[in-house]
Amino acid sequence: MSSRIILITGANGGLGQAIARAFLAESPSNFLCLGVHTRRDGADALATEFPARCECIHLDVTRAAAWQLAIDSILQNHKRIDVLVNNAGRHDDSLLATMTEAAWESVMTTNLDATFLGCQAVIKPMIAQRGGRIVNIASLSALLAPAGQTNYAAAKAGVVALTQSLAKEVARIGITVNAVCPGYIATEALSGMGAEERQAAQARIPMRRFGKPEEVAAVVRFLACADASYVTGSVLKVDGGIF
Repeated sequence: MSSRIILITGANGGLGQAIARAFLAESPSNFLCLGVHTRRDGADALATEFPARCECIHLDVTRAAAWQLAIDSILQNHKRIDVLVNNAGRHDDSLLATMTEAAWESVMTTNLDATFLGCQAVIKPMIAQRGGRIVNIASLSALLAPAGQTNYAAAKAGVVALTQSLAKEVARIGITVNAVCPGYIATEALSGMGAEERQAAQARIPMRRFGKPEEVAAVVRFLACADASYVTGSVLKVDGGIF
């Protein structure tokens, strides 16, 4: 198998780390570019563990210029970019009546604008290659919007719509674009839950447990593989059966 160059944003968090390890396990030929910004201890540790197969790239996903620098560097060093996983994101939850304009803007920028910028940065080299895979990490909140997440739910719903529209634009070129909507996944995002809140959340899940980051990573890896060449514009829930 020829080497594939894979860029993962938000590579320092629990989900980003699981996605990275899934691609490392998939093939010894895969080379990972780990996009990090303010926090990078986990990504640095992974790059140290796999020095010949990983590198950390400083990337502020909210800035178009930072994306261009990152992609230019990847193309200069590796001559191609095969997979982009837009995984970076953040919460800042509150009721709309009390939500600050800053909270709205920062969540929209980090989740939706960053996905747009990432897709735009890789699409031209992928068109030139006549192929590529883009996987955007959305959220179950995009499909079942909860109270207190008007900013996050709107941003992730935008990611879903962006995914489906872009998939139609590039389908004939051999580029696939898909979205994954995780539900409750056992990462740092759930660390602030109290015991009662965790019990209530698990009671809403038919499987009665939180998902594992590796279970989301497996879906991402599939969507990026050659066997998924006829899957595009799809929105896959990974949520233990919540409807």
